[in-house]
Amino acid sequence: MTPAATPSAPSTTARTVGSELMSSPAVDQAVEAIVREVQAKRARLTDARPPVAELRHGYEAFMKRAADVRGRALLYPYLGSGAGNGALVELMDGSVKWDMICGIGVHFFGHSDPDMVRSAVRASVADTLQHGNLQSNFEAYEFAETLLNLAKRKSRLKYCYSSTSGAMANENALKVCYQKSNGGVGGAPRVIAFKDCFMGRSITMSQIGDAAANRVGIPLSTQVDYMPFYDEAAARRMGAGDVSGQTRYIDMCVMHLRQYAERYPKQHACFIFELVQGEGGFNTAPREFFLELFKVCRDAKITIWDDEIQSFGRTTEMFAYETLDLGDWVDVFCVGKMTQVCATLFTEEFNPGPGLLSGTFTSTTAAFRQGTRVLERLASSDAYGPAGAHARHHAAFAKGIREIAARHPEWFPAGRDYADIVGGAGGMMKFTPFGGKKDKIVKACKHLFDAGVVVFYCGHGPYHVRMLPPLPVFNEQDWPRVMNCIEAGLAACAAEG
Repeated sequence: MTPAATPSAPSTTARTVGSELMSSPAVDQAVEAIVREVQAKRARLTDARPPVAELRHGYEAFMKRAADVRGRALLYPYLGSGAGNGALVELMDGSVKWDMICGIGVHFFGHSDPDMVRSAVRASVADTLQHGNLQSNFEAYEFAETLLNLAKRKSRLKYCYSSTSGAMANENALKVCYQKSNGGVGGAPRVIAFKDCFMGRSITMSQIGDAAANRVGIPLSTQVDYMPFYDEAAARRMGAGDVSGQTRYIDMCVMHLRQYAERYPKQHACFIFELVQGEGGFNTAPREFFLELFKVCRDAKITIWDDEIQSFGRTTEMFAYETLDLGDWVDVFCVGKMTQVCATLFTEEFNPGPGLLSGTFTSTTAAFRQGTRVLERLASSDAYGPAGAHARHHAAFAKGIREIAARHPEWFPAGRDYADIVGGAGGMMKFTPFGGKKDKIVKACKHLFDAGVVVFYCGHGPYHVRMLPPLPVFNEQDWPRVMNCIEAGLAACAAEG
C-alpha cells in the first residue's frame, strides 16, 4: 500500500467527494512540494553542533515561558526547532544533537522523515482531525487491521481497540481483565505485576506502577501484588552444585506466584507481564522464566496480559512475544509509543461486552495514517532476526560502550546488583557508568545532552543510561560519532566529581 492509498471499495463508477479529494492531482502536487522542501532543509543538518550564540537569549526566553506555564523548569533544556534529519534534531537555539531517546521511544523514524511528513500532510486534508468511538473514518480501522494482521501471525489475538495514550490502552486492558475474571462473571479485585514495573500515570496505573514517587497523595484503591522480575546477577549468585542459578531463581519465583494464587483464590484479574521492562531498567529474562509463570497463571485462571508499549518493534522480532515464542499464551496485549496510536488487543474469549470500551477520541487522522505506515515499514524492513538491523545496531552500541570502558575503567566500576555494564534488547539499549548511582546517572544524562546526544535514564537502583534510537533511519556507520559525544559527556561528568 502506498502512503497515499485509501481503503479499497467494491468496483463501481460512483465516487465520493472524499475519494476524489484524496486522489486529487492538485493535492498530490501540493503534498510532494512540501515533502521536497522538507528534504532540502533537512539535508543541511549533517552532524551535532553547539548552540548559535545569537539565538541563546531568545532560547532562554522560550524556556522561561515554557517553565511559567508548566509550573517548573523543563527537565532538559529541549525545545525543538521543527526540523531534523533522521537521528539528528535541531533545537531552537540552533544546536543539533543526536536524538538517542526519541521522545522515550515515540519517534522511531526520527525527525523530518519524508514518508512520515507525507502521511501527516495527506491526513491534514481530511474533513476532521479526531476519530472517535461513535464517528470515525476508515483510517482508524485500517490501522487496527494492519496491526492485527501482524499480531495474529504468532498469537491468538483477534480484536483491537485504539486509544490516545499508553495509560489509556492499559486502562482498557485492565477493564477487559476485570470483566472476564472469575470465569467471565467479573469481580476479581487484585492484579499481579512485576517489581519496578511502569504502567502510566492515570490514577489506577500510578498505583500499579512500582514507583512510590508517582503516587504520592493518591488514595490506594487498587490491590496489587508484586512479583520479582528476573535478576541475572541474583541468579548467578544462587547457582550451586548441579543446579543452575537460573533454575533456582525461576523455581523461587514460581513458588512466590503460587503463594499469591493460593492466598487469594480467584481474586486475581490478571498478571501484567513486561517481557522487556522499560522504565524498570531495560531488564530482560529467558523464555523459561515467563513460561513457568504462564503455566501457573493458566492453572489458576489468571489472565496473561502482555504490555509491550515500550518494547514493541524494538526486539529482534516485531513483538517481544515472537522473540520468545510465547504468543499462544497471551490473552490481552497493549502497544503504543512508536505506533503513534496506542491500542489494546485481545483474544476471542476476552472480547468485552458492549459499553466497556469507548471514548470520544480514539486518535487523530495523522496518527492513524502514520501508525499504519510505521507498521508497514517495519514489516518490510530488514530489522528482525538474529542477524537483522536491530541485532547489528545493538552489537555496535555494546562494542562502542565497551571500548569507552576499556579506556576509562574508573567510569565503570563493577556493581554487585547488575551483571554487565551494557544490556537491553535490540533497540532498547542501556549502559551503567558510575556504579549505577542515581545522582551520577542523572548528571551524566545532562552532560551527554550538552555534549550533543539526547539520552535518558531508567532503573531503580542500579540506575542506567538508556537509549531508544531511531534505528530505521540511523546509519550503523554513525555509531562512532555518537560514541564520541557519549565519551565527552561522561568525561565532563567524571570531572565534576
